[in-house]
Amino acid sequence: MTLPGSPHIAYRGDDLYIEGRSVAALAREHGTPLYAYSQASMLDALASYQRALTGRDHLICYAMKANSSLAVLQTFARAGCGFDIVSGGELERVLAIGVAAKKIVFSGVGKTRAEMRRALEAGVLCFNVESEAELTLLSEIAAAVGKTARVSLRINPDVDAGTHPYISTGLKGNKFGIAHEDALANYLRAAALPGLEVVGIDCHIGSQITDAGPYLDALDRLLELVEAIEARGITIHHLDLGGGLGITYTDEVPPSAETLVRSLLERIDARGHGHRKVMFEPGRSLVGNAGVLVSEVLYVKPGEQKNFCIVDAAMNDLMRPAMYQAWMNIVPCVKRAEPAVLLDVVGPVCESGDWLGKDRELAVRAGDFVAVLSAGAYSMSMASNYNTRGRAAEVMVAGDAAWLIRDREPVAALFAGEHLLPTG
Repeated sequence: MTLPGSPHIAYRGDDLYIEGRSVAALAREHGTPLYAYSQASMLDALASYQRALTGRDHLICYAMKANSSLAVLQTFARAGCGFDIVSGGELERVLAIGVAAKKIVFSGVGKTRAEMRRALEAGVLCFNVESEAELTLLSEIAAAVGKTARVSLRINPDVDAGTHPYISTGLKGNKFGIAHEDALANYLRAAALPGLEVVGIDCHIGSQITDAGPYLDALDRLLELVEAIEARGITIHHLDLGGGLGITYTDEVPPSAETLVRSLLERIDARGHGHRKVMFEPGRSLVGNAGVLVSEVLYVKPGEQKNFCIVDAAMNDLMRPAMYQAWMNIVPCVKRAEPAVLLDVVGPVCESGDWLGKDRELAVRAGDFVAVLSAGAYSMSMASNYNTRGRAAEVMVAGDAAWLIRDREPVAALFAGEHLLPTG
């Protein structure tokens, strides 16, 4: 039985499998909470972009904030991806797996001096600049270190992506990007500043987008700007159209990446811009449906108004439900032949907001394992140590093989960098 999301995560009889491995067996082997990922699911999702871009000058830069585990980065690097980073730490992660800095674009609204300097020294492909102040600072630092910073301005097109307000990034009220009406003036300034080379234009309007319409609206506004910029003598070499394509958590039906990209390329060609390099920054759509969070049922607790399934995973392991009120499918790793009960699936953290799913019909007992599906994106990457809880272990599955790609975080590591007050 195939579940919504990835065909590589499905039931075989009563047992949930991720590719060729039983999820319950992985939990017994590695303990819980446990993140497990399907490598085939990641590569299939990437292939949908790659098919549409065949024959085009392009670069797919994985937006690694979705999931920055080294083995995940390695999977995409081996498949030819570049990387979209938003911090100095993410830069170091990409460099640690041996990727050349020339395949990295540096995004983010609050780059520090130290981050800019390190990225310049490493030789990143491009800085996606988000404000006039950032342009000025980047020019100053580039001139000081004798480097040229290749820049693309991230434009805020004031387009509603129709998504959760916390993950909408393309409206005037959002902190991201340079306002559409201010873009031309900032391109003229960038072209005049020392240490900067204008190479492209960038736009990203949000995340978990399930309709192609906002992308096309943003693209039209971007191409209008390109024409105005080039009319003033500044060449735009690449169009960076961002990411944000949604996935199926329950009943969402986003366009396939191939369909979306083809429609964007058709619009680009129709407006006479087909000679330009195109770049995309997908994150969630590559890894979201590839992962599950596996947790052991600790107690089933009946109540007067609610019944609770208390598990060993918590909001520190998976923030999306508490932060976004996100609905994520929760299923038993081994089905039981008994009636299901309506339960709230909650963790052990001392917060009423510590829940993974509300009003779920499950037939489970203490000692069973459950899996939260579509947990490959913005899950482990957002994990914390709240309540002094170590972060989960991670496993990558490819066919019948499975590799431990992150050790479970030991408690001693959580305070290893802390210092007691002096005695006396």
